Amino acid sequence: MTKKAALLLAAESKVREGGYSNFSFRELAKEVGIKSASVHYHFPTKADLGAELARQYADGFLAALGNSIDIKASGKNPIDVYVGLFQQALINDQQMCLCGLLGAESDSLPESVRVETKRFFERNLEWLNDAYLSLGYSEKNAYYSSIKTISLLEGSMMVSKAIQNNDIFLEMIHAVDT
Repeated sequence: MTKKAALLLAAESKVREGGYSNFSFRELAKEVGIKSASVHYHFPTKADLGAELARQYADGFLAALGNSIDIKASGKNPIDVYVGLFQQALINDQQMCLCGLLGAESDSLPESVRVETKRFFERNLEWLNDAYLSLGYSEKNAYYSSIKTISLLEGSMMVSKAIQNNDIFLEMIHAVDT
C-alpha cells in the first residue's frame, strides 16, 4: 500500500469515528509512520485530503454497483443490488456510508469536500433514476423513488447506528420501491 493510500485509509477511519474534524495531519502521520511534512506532500491541505477521500469513496461505491442497465440485463433487480451495498456496509462491515456522514456535517465542511460529497449524492440519484427507469417507472416516479430510496437507506442507517439496532435498517429496506 502506498503512503497516500495509507493516509486516505487512516483519514477514513478517523472520519467514521468522529467526523471530518476528528483528525489532524500530525495524527495521520503518526499512524502511518511518516513525518507530518510528508502528509503535506500528498495532500497540501486537509481540504484536499477530505475531497480526495469523498471522491475515492464515491468512485468506489459506484464502481462496486456497476451499470444498472447491465444488472437488469443479467436478470437481477438493480435496486436490490443498491440496497445490498448499504446492507453490507452496515450489517457486515458495521459502518455508515462515509458520504452520508460527511453530508450530515456539510455546513461546516470546506467547499471542496462539500462539492465531492454533493457529487456522491448526485451520482447516486442519477444511478437510481436510471435503475428505476430500466424497471419501467415513469420519469416522475423514477425521480421520486430515487430520492426516497437514498433518503430511506441513509436515514435508517443513521437511526440504526444511533440506537444500536440494525433491525430498524433491515425492516426499512422493505419500504424501498423495487
